[in-house]
Amino acid sequence: MNQTGGFDCPGCAWPEPAARARFEFCENGAKAIAEEATTRRATPERIGAFTLDELRALSDFELGQLGRLTHPMVVRGGSGSARYEPLSWQDAFRLIGEALAALPAPDQAIFYTSGRTSNEAAFLWQLLARELGTNNLPDCSNMCHESSGVGLSEVLGTGKGTVSLDDFDRADLILVIGQNPGTNHPRMLTTLREAAGRGAAIVSINPLREAGLVRFSHPQKPLDLLTRGRPLASEFLQVRIGGDVALLQALARAVLEEEDRRPGEVLDRDFIDRFTSGFAEYEAALRAADWQTLLEESGVAEEEIRRVAALYAGAQRVIACWAMGITQHVNGVANVQEIVNLMLLRGNVGRPGAGLCPVRGHSNVQGDRTVGVTSRPKPAFLDRLEAAFPGLRAPRAPGLDTVEAIEAMLERRARAFIAMGGNFYSAAPDTEATGRALSGCALTAHVATKLNRSHLYPGAIGLVLPCLGRTEIDEQETGAQMVTVEDSMSMVHGSRGVLEPASDALLSEPAIVAGIARAALPDSVVPWEHLVGDYDRIRAVLEKVIPELAGVSAIARDGGSVRLPNPARDRVFPTSTGKARFTVHPVPRLALAPGLLRLMTLRSHDQYNTTVYGLDDRYRGLRGKRRVVLVHPEDLAAAGIEPGEVVDLVSLGPDGRKRRGEAFEAIPYELPRGCAGAYFPEANVLVPLDARAAGSQTPASKSVVIRMERRPAAG
Repeated sequence: MNQTGGFDCPGCAWPEPAARARFEFCENGAKAIAEEATTRRATPERIGAFTLDELRALSDFELGQLGRLTHPMVVRGGSGSARYEPLSWQDAFRLIGEALAALPAPDQAIFYTSGRTSNEAAFLWQLLARELGTNNLPDCSNMCHESSGVGLSEVLGTGKGTVSLDDFDRADLILVIGQNPGTNHPRMLTTLREAAGRGAAIVSINPLREAGLVRFSHPQKPLDLLTRGRPLASEFLQVRIGGDVALLQALARAVLEEEDRRPGEVLDRDFIDRFTSGFAEYEAALRAADWQTLLEESGVAEEEIRRVAALYAGAQRVIACWAMGITQHVNGVANVQEIVNLMLLRGNVGRPGAGLCPVRGHSNVQGDRTVGVTSRPKPAFLDRLEAAFPGLRAPRAPGLDTVEAIEAMLERRARAFIAMGGNFYSAAPDTEATGRALSGCALTAHVATKLNRSHLYPGAIGLVLPCLGRTEIDEQETGAQMVTVEDSMSMVHGSRGVLEPASDALLSEPAIVAGIARAALPDSVVPWEHLVGDYDRIRAVLEKVIPELAGVSAIARDGGSVRLPNPARDRVFPTSTGKARFTVHPVPRLALAPGLLRLMTLRSHDQYNTTVYGLDDRYRGLRGKRRVVLVHPEDLAAAGIEPGEVVDLVSLGPDGRKRRGEAFEAIPYELPRGCAGAYFPEANVLVPLDARAAGSQTPASKSVVIRMERRPAAG
């Protein structure tokens, strides 16, 4: 795993170092491989022993323990008593082709993509959708880092981060904002450990004081285990949920005031003058801001803010990292742009050891977007796609993103849902509505390695199409194949499976796309069989359609990796002004009525995305439980709730509809007053479908207004 010539971890997108350790993996990476390489088999006979209602009664952990899918399956009608049955690949493709042909318009089909999908499969996936005639290509990035892409594109002209892994070796201050790397990107802790060891300061900005950032014992460093490891973050700013704009503006205001005390020594005036626009308006807004308002809305004490601002003002090279604690808010785009504002003040964009680092989640979520999986493609990309396949007429109208796709299915404007990987039901907001949306379709089809909850809400015809995992040998016409993926820092590298497939009936993701295309597009202008026979042929087309991927074909032959160009790294900003832009944002007001809390969804240490590996969260001291809500002890007391009492959670969305999550154990926990946390995906039922980030449509899963309600007495 994560070795040159081996396979890329199917977990997170943290990059591999140039000099790789013999064991280049983390605990969650090992768990991900164990999940995929399990000897348990979810055969049609085993799955068919359950009705849909019986499968729905299983937990996500129990569903995963059924094992690897082995054969295509179909369920018809979707009633709770229905059962999955086996069918052939030929019949599966025929059913999909017939369902797509029966649609009155191509835009009634939705093609969803998971971030685990390889570049080669994702490119063919979007090609299939566009030849069919739709840009309905929602993907998992719509639900996580879309706010990063939109926010960065507007102010830098590029939607990706600006750092490489080497920059962490040079940084003297690293800001970790709205992110819990110990659980979500564990190998990042090694990078932070090395940075702290050479004297870099690390600051955590997060409502929870996460244990992984307090002290880290590297499991492959015996001395760490003997000495309790190395301290990481020296400062913890426990911002209120939703208070990031206020906090970031307070930090920037303190930096301006430090410049007032030491004129010419703090701000990078040369960088601001040469490479940015909008500074005068931004400075005026900051100076006019009310300090007391910034403090109240951030929930952080002034002395803590000034202490971190002094660290920032004194650091020469600063990296700002962030994840979904920043992006999954109604003001998620503003959160991202306030980080950019702070970094622009001292020229911390486009120089070694400094920059912006949105830490992506799934292993190829960034690559999928690079190769064209988007509901809003750029015209130049579509022009090149048509040139590569004469006769292709790619649609130009914007398609549906994730939230729009759910709404379209609910309103029966979309009738077919086909997913390349992922667990759409569990990952989406308002899971009750998402389940109804899927069940109302004429066809649902899921490409998957294991059964998950999305498969339990089928349309009139529901298909499960089992595919090879990334760890497995992929044999095609010309022999064993390699795929490519792109990490969080724009490095594209190869991944070649080494394990025997879990079943002889499994097909690769590219082969499944080709099978659907044959059935749905009998007059296709794309040579699907030829492309799938040798993935080098797909990469040759990728280089024509996406100039940034020049050189990707050589990876299979020569190994190594390809760094995609990023103009912002070179201080070239392809914005409307040709410069990086400072932006001005209002401070969100967070006051809630008595008895209400603002909840954020969390991952436990024993899960990755919607995959639950176990029921413990040892970093937070919780064992054997997942239906918990973490609340400040004083908020529990104010509500008259005893520690350990089981309560229902009720959320209030903009649409006024109440959403209820039943039976959550109330756990006293250290986080700001008025704030709460609960595990994803169990708490996703509470996330309103119509609460999403302005500009990016990312669901506001980190800012859900709830109240706790006592459960009725038994009997």
